[in-house]
Amino acid sequence: MTNSIGEIENSDCILVIGSNTTGQHPIISGRIMRAKANGARLIVIDPRGIPLSQYADCFARIQPGTNVALANGLLHILFEKDLIDHDFIANRTENIDELKAKVREYTPEKVSRITGISPETLQEIALLYGRADRAMILYAMGITQHLTGTDNVKALSNLALATGNIGRPSTGVNPLRGQNNVQGACDMGALPDVLTAYKKVSDQAERKRFEDRWQASIPDTPGLALGEMMNKAAEGTLKGMLVIGENPMLSDPDSGHVKKALEALDLLVVQDMFLTETAQLADVVLPACSFAEKSGTFTNTERRVQLVRQALEPQGLSKPDWIIISELARSMGADDFTYESPAEIMQEIAALTPTYAGISHHRLESGESLQWPCPDETHPGTPYLHGTTFPRGKGLFFALDHIPPAELPDEDYPFLLSTGRIPFHFHGGSMSRKIERLNREAPTGQVDINPEDAERLGLEEGTRVTVSSRRGAISLPVRVSREVDPGIVFIPMHFAECGVNTLTDTRVDPVSKIPSLKVSAVKIEKTD
Repeated sequence: MTNSIGEIENSDCILVIGSNTTGQHPIISGRIMRAKANGARLIVIDPRGIPLSQYADCFARIQPGTNVALANGLLHILFEKDLIDHDFIANRTENIDELKAKVREYTPEKVSRITGISPETLQEIALLYGRADRAMILYAMGITQHLTGTDNVKALSNLALATGNIGRPSTGVNPLRGQNNVQGACDMGALPDVLTAYKKVSDQAERKRFEDRWQASIPDTPGLALGEMMNKAAEGTLKGMLVIGENPMLSDPDSGHVKKALEALDLLVVQDMFLTETAQLADVVLPACSFAEKSGTFTNTERRVQLVRQALEPQGLSKPDWIIISELARSMGADDFTYESPAEIMQEIAALTPTYAGISHHRLESGESLQWPCPDETHPGTPYLHGTTFPRGKGLFFALDHIPPAELPDEDYPFLLSTGRIPFHFHGGSMSRKIERLNREAPTGQVDINPEDAERLGLEEGTRVTVSSRRGAISLPVRVSREVDPGIVFIPMHFAECGVNTLTDTRVDPVSKIPSLKVSAVKIEKTD
């Protein structure tokens, strides 16, 4: 997040797009409701009638995969109504003329045809956002899990830059991370093309800093993204894989392809708390600990580094992840991989990562709450980013075009499938589906279908159907719901017995390499 969770309450306008916030970020949705009580205007844009839409001043159902067109259409109106921050644009941005020329093409009428949102609603959204003194954008994977996910985020950035809603409290472009330490993992270089703090592996000076510290060479070319790993494994050119705390058999697109890829490996090692669907295919399973059985830090969605203190002894033969990784490294010849504690690892992080340079277990144990960037031990942390400048100097506007999804409904597969989560389970369900009370609330997956489509297909609540795509098929019961529009269906991702990622498309955003999980074409038939 460019800003902080606490700032939500003081915003004048909150635009939530591609996020089922009440279901997946309940603490943040509580802040949104407090902002509403303080007089903030709430805009919700989503393909489904999610619970938060009931509280919105303006709710717009968007056709999945049309977010760039939407943002361009809103900018068209903002320029037309002169609801832009001229001083901010002149002093802190560049490429405005190219943006203006592009969004001029995206009239409300054209954007309405693409997105399914009426011109009147587009006008209402633009006026609510553009007239606010402090406007925040909150988004989640409904924005990023598209072929144009990177462009979608750039388009939201265009909105914030054009209105000067960045670099100030209670503004910004704020991604809501899908799991508790996604931000921290990315900060630490758990991406194929960067070191810590997002320093490119192609940067020779940055590589040298790490090589001098570690006394080891670092490749100067990026590694493989997850989808690329699966493709290489299926081809036989990737021979081994270590999977840590991940269940790609459930969470990755085209599960049939994933299974073939994992079974083709010479060696599959899974480090996890439970025997997940992926772990069941492993040659070796390394039992890991839960958060309660280890010490360390998590970095949450607002860049806040939080100390975790061990409360329980590790169960059975399990060990904390840092110990398992250290032992693996030493067994492979890295004799100096001899950390004594998470606090010592944090010291190395601070020494190599400028944004974490002032963060230590000592400061966190003394009660300080620190958000990066925190460049030295006297720095209080940074609640919001880009107050005076951007990492590249000036903020860059991107002139973007709407690119339709790669796979749209047709005669053979007439429905558009979107996936996501429901409140009662978490991600792959490896933890939440072991809780009896949650299983009572949501024992298995269902396909949400609009009443008009259900009537046309002769389906009733609970009717068992087969949902098929070009990649596979699953069987599950129907949930008749007006939360989805005609022609659109929704299936949650938590349930292995009807794993929706059997159906989803493996094509990825060319920049982020994130798969297009939110748009796939399917057909629905009664199960025999």
